[in-house]
Amino acid sequence: MRRGQTLRRVVRASGKIVVLAVVAGTVVYVARFKPVAVTGFTVETATVEAEVLGTGTLEARTRTTVSTKVAGRIAALLVDQNDSVAANQPLVTIEDGELRQQVEMAKATLEATRAALARAQADISRAAAVLAQAGLDQERSRLLAEKKVATAEEFDKSRERFGIALAEMDRAKAAKTEIEYQVTASEQTLKYHQERLADTRLLSPFGNGLVLARYREVGDVVVPGTSIMDLVCLDEMWVSAWVDESALATLAVGQPAQVVFRSEPERPYAGQVKRLAKQTDRETRELLVDVQVAELPKNWSVGQRAEVHVRTASREGTLAIPPGLIVWREGRPCVFVREAGRARLREVGLGLRGRELVEITRGLRRGEVVVLAPGGGGRLREGAYLKP
Repeated sequence: MRRGQTLRRVVRASGKIVVLAVVAGTVVYVARFKPVAVTGFTVETATVEAEVLGTGTLEARTRTTVSTKVAGRIAALLVDQNDSVAANQPLVTIEDGELRQQVEMAKATLEATRAALARAQADISRAAAVLAQAGLDQERSRLLAEKKVATAEEFDKSRERFGIALAEMDRAKAAKTEIEYQVTASEQTLKYHQERLADTRLLSPFGNGLVLARYREVGDVVVPGTSIMDLVCLDEMWVSAWVDESALATLAVGQPAQVVFRSEPERPYAGQVKRLAKQTDRETRELLVDVQVAELPKNWSVGQRAEVHVRTASREGTLAIPPGLIVWREGRPCVFVREAGRARLREVGLGLRGRELVEITRGLRRGEVVVLAPGGGGRLREGAYLKP
């Protein structure tokens, strides 16, 4: 009885060992001998374009906040958010009744001083006539005194009258000069009030502008500096992208670029580098690169995210493969090459690196096939059998 039980135990244990051996053998076979399905890329010559990648936001090069220079109540808002505006187009009007009264008062003051100036000129003409007559009387008295016909007292009186006439002439001229200054002051005062009146009408400074935001409504009381609305100029829109400082030596104004908006990841838009910042962020070690966009998407918004690919170099007729075929082993770039139906790991040298292709400087020949297993090169191993 005990022998039977012992035999059954031995049989069961042996069965488990056999099953484990089969499983292990299957695993070994699959891992070492079962062909792996791969995708292949034939090495050919191509044009490789080196790119610098940056991420940033769409901005307008020129923007402004519309605010008033005079205090008052908003009488009218002539544009709204998202409205297009032209140069000198009225945007906002401020109540101007008091300022108009001040302009009319300044006009009246100016007219009064001009009338006073005319009277001063008449006084000068009168003083000139009196002075001329006094001069004649003085000369006549002098001649009569020399002939002993008139007394010295009469001559002295004529000379006194001439001095008084001369003083009156000087007084009239001085009065005219004073009134001329008053006219100038009145003209400047009128100009000042007219400019303040003009400041109640806020005009667009941009010829191709857009109202980005509006902060106030009709009836709101505003003071100088109060933000009423934001405007941007659409003549020059660009993406301000953050780029690692290590790429600074390869960047230059005028380089071509492609802008990819997050809203349209499959469509790149042409651009050009317009400005390189002269200050690097001390924490991220990145700097801003401003890339002007030649065309905007149908739907866009200031501040939306975008990726910028700046082309810094280009090389034609060089061996190249997609960067996704590169696998890294101990910090060295390698690829799997199909050789006699098996995968062989080979170290390669890399040159220019672009978004779609990377230059191969050594390790591959034209016509060789570089392979990649589904899920990435890490799923392949040296010597693995490959499916045809």
